[in-house]
Amino acid sequence: QLKPVESGGGLVQPGGSLRLSCTASGYILDYYAVGWFRQVPGKEREGVACIISRQGDTYYTGSVKGRFTIARDSAKNMVYLQMNSLKPEDTAVYYCAVDPVFRLCVDAYDHWGQGTPVTVSS
Repeated sequence: QLKPVESGGGLVQPGGSLRLSCTASGYILDYYAVGWFRQVPGKEREGVACIISRQGDTYYTGSVKGRFTIARDSAKNMVYLQMNSLKPEDTAVYYCAVDPVFRLCVDAYDHWGQGTPVTVSS
């Protein structure tokens, strides 16, 4: 069964950077839609950055444009979320999601990781 696995979360100071990684053993992520979502307690899960087409078109939610980058590393079968200029409001649990159908960056993907926490605080 396809099960994404995230890594790379942690504690970082405002203005700092983190890189989250996602992989799925036994599945070639190039053939799947992959997205990063985040959730804070009491709020709905939000699509942060997604690869929405086989050609690699991407979507970013407005609050992260220019700061976050989603990218594939086909050789390593990984999808990364590079997060720069982090702000306290980026604090959340970040989830990697994978779907066999390329779709918009909405909370409807079939396969989800367990999440990795990101805390931005001084």
